[in-house]
Formats: sequence, structure tokens, C-alpha cells
Amino acid sequence: MNYVLLRFPNFRDKAVTLSYDDDVVANKHLLSIMQKYGIKGTFNLNSGLFRTDPSSFTKEDAKELILGSGNEIAVHGAKHLSLAEVDPTVGMNDILTDRKEFEKLTGAPVKGMAYANGSLSDDVVKMLEMCGIVYARTTRSSGNFLIPDDWLRLSPTCHHDDPHLPELVQNFLEEPQSPYVWGRSPRLFYLWGHAYEFDNNKNWNVIERFAEEVGGREDVWYATNMEIYTYVQAFNRLEFTADGTKVFNPSVTDVYLDYLGTKVVVKAGEMATIG
Repeated sequence: MNYVLLRFPNFRDKAVTLSYDDDVVANKHLLSIMQKYGIKGTFNLNSGLFRTDPSSFTKEDAKELILGSGNEIAVHGAKHLSLAEVDPTVGMNDILTDRKEFEKLTGAPVKGMAYANGSLSDDVVKMLEMCGIVYARTTRSSGNFLIPDDWLRLSPTCHHDDPHLPELVQNFLEEPQSPYVWGRSPRLFYLWGHAYEFDNNKNWNVIERFAEEVGGREDVWYATNMEIYTYVQAFNRLEFTADGTKVFNPSVTDVYLDYLGTKVVVKAGEMATIG
């Protein structure tokens, strides 16, 4: 129904999420910045590449620092293989091994992913579907704030070293003419990268500035990749009556809507009147 617009929880029309790859010790500093400014995101890790020395980012760090701060652990391939370049059996094993190891660690389904080395193809996407992956982030920046329509070829807004990052942040944070304007589509800022790049390029100020500018805002929902995926799927599953006056929410997630300028909450498992 094109006169019903998605709103994020508490009727926010903006969301921010981060996606950072690999088992690197620099994740610790990145997580401290994220916590400082109330930002959340997803860390795509390699279960077969964890080390145990004190200078590494260990499996225990992943559990304590990532999960302990409300962030997400997702698949990045147990051995970080380029999936489009290996035998499908080897590729599927790399994905499933990562899933199973992180499900032991988290005690919950792990169904998100980022493509190692950005390597994907149509056959790889089919492989992911068979492995139960529901979203997978590419390395191809979109330069926009649109909600993804192909979650297995998910394009982030940009990499943190994108020269247009300051302009994108400014455009994202622009306020509408009044506090609440119908017709404004929801906007998602999706930033990605590798935490070790900040060390290599000596530019931790980039992520600190980004976090300071977009963090701590009442009009922004800060969520992990999976939280955003799950919420959008709940919206997509809404069931409308033929006359468009009622809507049923079969999911376990409350969904917030804008119906021609009127705020509507469709509670999990309940019906709401919208017209």
C-alpha cells in the first residue's frame, strides 16, 4: 500500500548501522568509540582465524566486547575465502563452519554475513541461500540511504574512507521542514570498513567525527544489521484488508507506520485500524 510508509521504532525516520570485518585487535578501539556515542553495528568475523595471544582479538573478546555491548557477530567465512573463486563445496563449508562456531558462541542463530574480499556471484548468492544466510553485505557503495531491496547483495552507503563521507553525513542529518512530515521515506546510513585501516592510515579521527556527528540523536535508531533486517521484514509481512482500513502484524515485532501523516503502531500479533 503506497500510502503507508515504514517508520523505525518510536517513529524515527532515520537509522544508522555499522559493518566491520575481520578478527583484528583494532576492533576494541572501534567498539569503545561506538559505545561512547551510542552507535551499534555488526562485526563480521572469521572463526577459523582467531588467535589467542594478548595482542589479538580473541574469541573471548568477541563474546565479551561485541555481544556484551549489544552488537552483532556475523559470518565472514571461517577462513576468509573468496567464495566466487573456490569450489562450491569448499565455499559452503567455509560459511557453515562460521555459522556453527558463532552459534555456539552466541547461543542463537547467526544468519548475517559480509562477503570476504567482496567476492560474490549469482552462484555464490544461491550458496548463501542454501546455507540459511538472510543478508550479506557487499563492498559496493550505494552512495544513498535507501532501504535495501536485495538483502543478499546488500550495498552499504559508503566506506569510511569515502571522500564524500562528510557530505553524505550532512545530507543524512538534514531535518524536514517540520518535526514530522508525511511522505518522507525512511533513511538508512550504512557505514562499513575494517578497523585496522584506522591504524594503518592513522585516521581514527574519521570514525570519531562520524560517531560524534550521527550519534546520540533522538531522531535516529541505532541498530545492528540483523535488527534492521528483522524490522524491515516485519514491515514487509504486514497483512492489509482489501479495503485498506485494517492491518494485521503476524510477526513478533511491533511495527511503526506513517499512514497519510498519522502515526500508527501495529503491535506484534495484533490488528490495527489505519483508515
